[in-house]
Amino acid sequence: MLKSKIHRATVSDCDVDYVGSITIDPELMASADLIPNEQVHVWNIDNGARFVTYAIEGRPGAGEIKVNGAAAHLTRPGHKVIVASFGAYDEADLEAYSPLVVHVDADNRIAKVDSSPEVLLGGPVPSGAEDVPGSLSSGFAGGIPS
Repeated sequence: MLKSKIHRATVSDCDVDYVGSITIDPELMASADLIPNEQVHVWNIDNGARFVTYAIEGRPGAGEIKVNGAAAHLTRPGHKVIVASFGAYDEADLEAYSPLVVHVDADNRIAKVDSSPEVLLGGPVPSGAEDVPGSLSSGFAGGIPS
């Protein structure tokens, strides 16, 4: 199941000489319930490229989305990407399940957090989508701006 995604983030840098991973602002990681070294899928909106890597923390508050290693050949600074994480849930947990969707602006600042992965900012919002979701993981801390 989709656990969380950072929607339409702007790639701030690429470094093919780094060993791998995607560097993400820790504030974005926390809002998306991501932890360091967690596997993420990255989907490039500009060219359709997709890759799987792991998330590492960048500089807090910098809005950093930096693609590292060989995957840096699949994107460029300025490209829009979706960074998604997935989780396995027990059937009983699915009753309370809601994915976290972190919408960001052009500078990768948090614009809104909701639980409707199909909604674009500025588009129609289904009823109930304005509620900030919770997370099934025990390490999640609230306080997400809406």
